[in-house]
Amino acid sequence: MRARALFTALLLSACTACASGPTLEDQGEVTAPPGDSSRLTVGSAGFTESDLLAQMYSLLLRQAGYETQIITVANRELYEPALESGRVDVVPEYAATFADWLNAKQNGPDAEPVGSPGLATTMKALRRLATPRGLTVLEPGKAVDQNAFAVTREFAAEHSLRTLSDLGASGVPVRLAAGDECVSRPYCRPGLERTYGIDVTAVDPKGVGTTQAKRAVQSGQDHMVLTTTTDATLDAFGLVLLEDDKGLQNADAVVPVVNRARAGNERVARSLDALAPVLTTADLADLNRQVDSWRRLPEDVARAYLEEKGLLGS
Repeated sequence: MRARALFTALLLSACTACASGPTLEDQGEVTAPPGDSSRLTVGSAGFTESDLLAQMYSLLLRQAGYETQIITVANRELYEPALESGRVDVVPEYAATFADWLNAKQNGPDAEPVGSPGLATTMKALRRLATPRGLTVLEPGKAVDQNAFAVTREFAAEHSLRTLSDLGASGVPVRLAAGDECVSRPYCRPGLERTYGIDVTAVDPKGVGTTQAKRAVQSGQDHMVLTTTTDATLDAFGLVLLEDDKGLQNADAVVPVVNRARAGNERVARSLDALAPVLTTADLADLNRQVDSWRRLPEDVARAYLEEKGLLGS
């Protein structure tokens, strides 16, 4: 289902149309009725989890009577304008990340972030920013893909660690495998030190959740790795997540975002909102594992999951 070249060409050829959404001068109250196009394009950001979510959205919409296609692009700077213009109708997004992205787009890169650990606060900010752009944000799900920190099972057992608070209370110095930005980002080293009192002695710049970073922790070169809550490979490296018990990370719940003029109909909302109370963070991590480790196709994994949960007729 991946069609990077097609999507890129489509976007380039549609640059005029991409500017046809609400202008900043026109943004305000949305008075146009929600649309209901019979053919909907679902966008994926090109990584496993986004592919899976796009497949699930597509299958649920087909069951509701829509014709669907999936197109893939890895760059939010391209697919978000396409979503505004109606070249893409539906995308899976992450609440806090998308809220901050739209906020920076509207108010500049130095704008104060609007995403927060509180989901209700984050969703309010996200909808306030999305609505004037002709976008409707549907219900957030149980599944959350946000930054997380993992240590080896042995390290956790040795120091009786279950939460990040436990690590701070232990007083154990920690060398952290993460991205370069971890040194200054509030959710990373500064937050670990301020919120949890963790003694981060150094940041080893090996990236977020990369194989290299996880191997460094597995081998004992580093003590903890910055990854995500839906990382499907932690078991393979003997790693376990420490609970973010004080809510350092923002509320990055999975949420569908639709173009109101083409997919703002209640039938679309009912179809996609059905997934929200069912799909959990643990489920999403397991589905990622099936694709990444078991080499199953995202469409097959998505279909089997929806059928198992009674959301899709077999």
